[in-house]
Amino acid sequence: MSILEAKELTITYGAAPVIENLNLTIPSGQITVLIGSNGCGKSTLLRTMARLLKSRSGSVLLDGEDIARLPTKEVSRRMSILPQGPTAPEGLTVNQLVRQGRYPHQSWLKQWSREDEQMVQQALQATRLTEMSDRPVDALSGGQRQRAWIAMTLAQGTETLLLDEPTTYLDMTHQIEILDLMFELNEQEGRTIVMVLHDLNLACRYAHHIVAVQNRNIFAQGKPEEIINQELVRQVFHMECEIAVDPLFGTPLCIPHGRGRRLHDPAVTPQI
Repeated sequence: MSILEAKELTITYGAAPVIENLNLTIPSGQITVLIGSNGCGKSTLLRTMARLLKSRSGSVLLDGEDIARLPTKEVSRRMSILPQGPTAPEGLTVNQLVRQGRYPHQSWLKQWSREDEQMVQQALQATRLTEMSDRPVDALSGGQRQRAWIAMTLAQGTETLLLDEPTTYLDMTHQIEILDLMFELNEQEGRTIVMVLHDLNLACRYAHHIVAVQNRNIFAQGKPEEIINQELVRQVFHMECEIAVDPLFGTPLCIPHGRGRRLHDPAVTPQI
C-alpha cells in the first residue's frame, strides 16, 4: 500500500507563505478529507502533494521517495489527481477521455493492450458509465461529467487518488452520488483517497481521517468524532455552531448559528 507524506513543506505565492513547515502522513487505505476556510491553503496543499505545484522547501514523499525526483509517468502510475473543474476538448467522448488514464502505462515499446482495455471497461463499469461511453463529455450532466473524470483517474490503476473539491457546483443528489462512489472504491478496493471538501457535515460522514488546515499549518487531525467540536469550528471557520450527532450515521453534525426563519411556537411542528 502506497504511503504519501509531506515533510517540512513550505508553499508560497510570491513571497507570502500559504503553507509553512507542514508535516503530514496520509493514512493508507483510508479516506482523508482536508477542510478549512476559503484561502487557507488546503487545495494548494493537495495540488503540491500531487506535484501540480512546486513547494518552496520541504518535500513530498511517495513510498519514501521524493516525488520531485521521480519521472512524471512513474508518479502517474502510482498516484492519480483530479483537479478542480477539469475541462475536456469539445466533442471528446467518455470512452476517449477514460482511455487517457492509460497514458502513463504506454510507451513506444508498449502500445495499447488487452490489460489497458480491461482497465478502461472496469473504470466505466465502476462509475456506471458503460452505456454512455460513446456520448460526448460536454453533453453529460454535472454529476455524469464528474464521474467520467473519476473514471479516467480509475483507469490509471493507482492505489492513491487525490481529488480537489470533487463535489463543487454539484447539486445535493450528485454530491452524494460522487461521495458514495468514493466510499465504495475505498471499501471494496482499499484505495487511499484524499479529498478537499467544503461541506463539513459530508466530510464527517465520509472521512476516516480529517485534516483541518488553518494559519498555514495543521490545526487538528484525526477521526471526525474525535476532533470536530465547537472550538475547532470557531477557530478554523470563524463561526459559532452547535455540534449534534447525525441521526443516520452517528457522525458529528454541525448546525451553524446565524439568521434565519425560526419556528417560535413550540407547538408548531415543521412538515418534513
